[in-house]
Amino acid sequence: MEKNSKIYVAGHSGLVGTAIVRKLQEKGYSNIVTRTHSELELLNYNEVIDFFTTERPDYVFLAAARVGGILANNTYRAQFIYENLQIQSNVIHASYLSQVKKLLFLGSSCIYPREAPQPIKEEYLLTSPLEYTNEPYAIAKIAGIKMCESYNLQYGTNFISVMPTNLYGPNDNYDLAKSHVLPAIIRKMHLAKCLECNDWTAIRNDLNRLPIDGVNGVASVDDIIAVLAKYGIQKSAKGDVKVTVTLWGSGKPLREFLHSSDMADACVFIMEKVNFSDLSSGMIEVRNTHINIGTGQDISIADLTQLVKEVVGFSGGILWDKTKPDGTYRKLLDVSKLHSLGWNHSIELTQGVRRVYHDYINAR
Repeated sequence: MEKNSKIYVAGHSGLVGTAIVRKLQEKGYSNIVTRTHSELELLNYNEVIDFFTTERPDYVFLAAARVGGILANNTYRAQFIYENLQIQSNVIHASYLSQVKKLLFLGSSCIYPREAPQPIKEEYLLTSPLEYTNEPYAIAKIAGIKMCESYNLQYGTNFISVMPTNLYGPNDNYDLAKSHVLPAIIRKMHLAKCLECNDWTAIRNDLNRLPIDGVNGVASVDDIIAVLAKYGIQKSAKGDVKVTVTLWGSGKPLREFLHSSDMADACVFIMEKVNFSDLSSGMIEVRNTHINIGTGQDISIADLTQLVKEVVGFSGGILWDKTKPDGTYRKLLDVSKLHSLGWNHSIELTQGVRRVYHDYINAR
């Protein structure tokens, strides 16, 4: 990419998109094109075609998606498969029609089978059944990978797919009904600490910034206590423990976490230095050309919870609701392909959690 190349970042306002825009700006790219949801509805084929026809971007980062944690994935199954298929199909096809030089499609590590050998290599895709709770989302993302490969093979495009592991960072989603595990734990621990300290000013400020089920900071104490309890944050009657936090599952599953700044750095690195021909060279049957992006390190949800607890300063109790699903037991990505291309992560988990918690409590 040239520094003045026109670069379209689809989904620029989300966790992934904001990180990519920041990284491009840091590296001196000056012609970045973005559109808000109200300016461009990516679900609408005609709007997408009109946008590409008018703007003619040279490069595209496809970070737009309907995303969420285990609860959202399992609850909004139809929305997750329909909206993701529609968004990526519209953008990928429009990129082909407008002769985009290169497109980077962002998927997710949930594309891999529930019982995939660990660590997960790119070649394990489609070798056995998916995790049930996120199957619709995973199928949509798999379709995106295959669409990029197929357009490359039939039309000679240069569309690359990357599969990031679990991401966290600035501009994450802290909605307790829809967020992923790490931001959910961070917010629950923060609110529990405030309840533990009887800091109602901090609790009300948090709810004013991001209401929970419509309950904001001006609600009554009883209403706030009730909505916090609904999400597992409640006062305890046991001994010295003033407040407990209840989390889903057993705490045993292992997860890998990558800071969004590292993810964006990897994406820009791949866009600058890697082509589809580099990934498909020598293959008789071209498949699994996508690239895993991660750290190659994982941690149990229970240990992650203790890490967040220490960073936040919450001293209460942790309970596990084993009637709720754990999801896939382990999802550690094999990142040897990415390492062989010359990229490694730089932000370790403890450092990253401290950063995001600082950002969270100082957000306005």
